[in-house]
Amino acid sequence: MKIAVAAANGKAGKLIVQEAVDRGMDVTAFVRDENKTAAQHTVVKDIFDIVEEDLMGFDAVVDAAGAWTPDTVHIIPDAAKHLADLLKDKDTRLVVVGGAGSLFVDSEHTKTVFDVTPFPEEAVPVVKNHQIALDLLREYDDVNWTYISPAGDFQADGERTGKYILAGEELKLNSKGESVISYADYAIAMVDEIESGDHIKQRISVVSE
Repeated sequence: MKIAVAAANGKAGKLIVQEAVDRGMDVTAFVRDENKTAAQHTVVKDIFDIVEEDLMGFDAVVDAAGAWTPDTVHIIPDAAKHLADLLKDKDTRLVVVGGAGSLFVDSEHTKTVFDVTPFPEEAVPVVKNHQIALDLLREYDDVNWTYISPAGDFQADGERTGKYILAGEELKLNSKGESVISYADYAIAMVDEIESGDHIKQRISVVSE
C-alpha cells in the first residue's frame, strides 16, 4: 500500500510512519522541515500548502496534525477540513488522529466524555477543537474518512504491547477499568485500519487490553 502521513514529524506521526514502514508500506512523509521519520519519501510542505496533485496515487492519507496552545488549536479542525476538501470524490481514504473527549458515555449518545469530565482549563480548547474536526468530517459524504479516537489517557511514551481493543462511538474501558493506550499501540490500530478499510465514514476508538 502507498500512504501519506501529514504532520509526520509529530510524536504520533512518527510512530504511524514506523509501523507502516515495518509492514512493508510505501510511505511519504509530509513535513515542514527535515524529515525525522522512517518514511521512504519526503515532501517538505506545511499541511495547508498541500494541494490535490500532491495526494494523487495514495491509498490513504493520515492526518496526524496536533496542536496544544490556544493560538494554534484551530489547526486540528482546519487540517482535517483542508485534507478532506482535497480528497472529495476520490478513492483515497483520509484517516484522522482524533481525540477522546468526543466519545459518548451513554448508549443514547447524548453525553460525551467532555460533558462529564472536569478537564484542566488548558486542555479544554484542544478537546473542543477535536470535536469540531469530527463534526466537520461527518458532513462529508463524498470523502472516505475514518476518525480514530484514542483512549482518554493517551500516553506518548507508553509501552508498545502490540494489543488493543477496538471500539466504536462510546468510551470503552479495558479489563482493568482504565481508558488508556500508548501512542505506539495506537499506531498499530491506525495501520490496521488503513490495511482493512473496515470503517469508512465512521468514528472508531481504541483502548489498551
